[in-house]
Parts: sequence; C-alpha cells; structure tokens
Amino acid sequence: MRLLRIVPDNTRFDFMRFRRVSFPISAMLSIVAMLLYFYHGLNFGIDFVGGTLIEVQTKAGPADLAKMRATIGRLKLGDFQLQEFGAPNDVLIRISEQPGGDQAQQEAVQKVRDALGSEVDYRRVEVVGPSVSTELLSFGTIGLLSAIVAILFYLWFRFEWQFALGAMIANVHDVVLTVGFMSLTRVDFDLTSIAALLTIVGYSLNDTVVIYDRIREMLRRYKRMSMPDLLNVSVNATLSRSIVTHVTVACSLLALLLFGGQAIRSFTATMMFGVVLVGTYTSVFIASPILIYLGVGAGRMSGAEEPETPPASPETPPTTPLAPPAASKPSPPPARRARARR
Repeated sequence: MRLLRIVPDNTRFDFMRFRRVSFPISAMLSIVAMLLYFYHGLNFGIDFVGGTLIEVQTKAGPADLAKMRATIGRLKLGDFQLQEFGAPNDVLIRISEQPGGDQAQQEAVQKVRDALGSEVDYRRVEVVGPSVSTELLSFGTIGLLSAIVAILFYLWFRFEWQFALGAMIANVHDVVLTVGFMSLTRVDFDLTSIAALLTIVGYSLNDTVVIYDRIREMLRRYKRMSMPDLLNVSVNATLSRSIVTHVTVACSLLALLLFGGQAIRSFTATMMFGVVLVGTYTSVFIASPILIYLGVGAGRMSGAEEPETPPASPETPPTTPLAPPAASKPSPPPARRARARR
C-alpha cells in the first residue's frame, strides 16, 4: 500500500534564492503597516472603547438575530454587536459608548427597550466605562508582549540564540502585518482580536520550530554542505507537512468566516490573514533564510564549493585495495645449492 505523497521525496525547490526579494518586500510592508497603525488607527470594538451591555432572553423560542440586528440598527446608536450565548434564546447586546455621559447611556438603553418591546426579558444591563476598557486594552497588550518574550527564552533554551532571535523577528513580523491588515480593512479590534493575535503567534511559532528542528538535524548530519543548500533541504523535507497543515486550517477558517456569523467575524478574518497568508510565508521566506544573516553555519561558506560525500550504498560493501604481492627472495646460485646438498 503506497502512502499519499503531496510533495515528491526528491523535491529540491530553491527557496533561499528568494531571500533577496522577500526581505525588502517584508520590510516595506512592515513600514506600511506601522504607518497605517499610527495614522489610520484601529477600529476598536466595544471592549476597548466602552459602552453598554444588555443581556436579554426571548420569550417565543429561539432568538431571530437578523431581525433584532435590523431593529437596533434603525436606532442609530453607532457600533453595536449581537451575540447568541448559552441557550438559543439568550442574546447579548453590546452598544458603543454614547456621547453625553451616563444620561446618554441610560437613554440608549431605554431606546433599545422601547424597540424590542415586551418580546424579551431583560436579564442584565451593564455599562462599560472608559477606565475598564482601557484596562482591558492594557492587559491584552501586556499579554501579547509577554507571550513573545516567553517564546524568545524558550527557543533560546531549546536551540541557540540565533534561532531564538530569528523566531522572534518572524513572530513580530506576523503581528505587525496582521495589525496593519486590521487597520486597513477596519475589522473590529476587540478581545477576540487579541485571542487571534496570540493564536497566530503560537501557530507561526509551531511551524517555525518544526523547520528549525530539521535545520538543526541537518547541521549535525552534513558538516560541509553550504548553509543555503542546507536550508533548502530542510524546508523541502517539511514541505509536505506544511502544505497539509495549512490547507486544513484554511478550510476550517473559511467555513467559520462564511457561516460563523457576525460574533466571530473579526476573529476568523484575522486568523485567515495571519495564519494562512502571513504565517506560511514567514516560516519559509523569513524565519529560515534569516539564519544566514545571523551567522548560523558561517564556517560552512568556505566549503560551499566542496560537494558533500554521498553515503555508501548498503548493497555494495566498500572495496579495499588489494595488497601488493610479496617480493620473492632471489634463488641461491647453483654452486651454493650443490654444497648445501652435500
């Protein structure tokens, strides 16, 4: 029974030749993403800008979120979110903070009560103030940075400092480009977005560690192979695994993006961009070739022209040269042989 091979075993695609193109492109995109963040900003959700939270329960069966969303949208209260949780008739309504202080917040709650009427029971009404939203944003940012620093120390302990630095640069690259994507597309930046960024960091790190582990194995096995060739062999060896993993994740995220609803739209859109597009590209074209510039295997470059000695075939044992025949002693002269017979 033959196993399914997504990529042939003898694949030798030269990924490292694109490093002179991928690095300038990534640097340019990172600068654009930072400019978008500082000048265009993020579309902060209710979790980070404050607002009102209303928990309701419909009386006549499961909640019709589309009808409720249309009803609240006609009130012109700004940004709002509807999320079904728990039972099918439990709905969580989030309304952005209204200008005018507490009086404006109470008026917004009353408008929602009048619009929904007696079809629902109100279980909870809370107001998320600016101080709480700022605290959530601060804790989310600290958690993201702490995860990156913890990853740095973990890789430093498991590999060498060059590998740890390369993985950290790759992770920061993923986060910067993803934040730029969210700023450009105006995806809601809320607590689910922080969760998406943390997931992207972990997923990209997992893919990078798989490739780094193969690179470390190849460094021990091939002592005279040049570093670009060794990186190409390592990436090609893990290419089948990477394709299968990323295609599976892409199919799952696409289903969530299309049919998951508005509640997880920002999470799935961020994950689709960060994991499928940026994470795959970074592991191959950023995290791997950056080891060359960090000095990993620098001593190999002098022996780049010397081919690696292929291993001996197990079917044909190595042959040893035959020893030269021993020189025969010269025969004694005839007179000496005659005296010896006497």
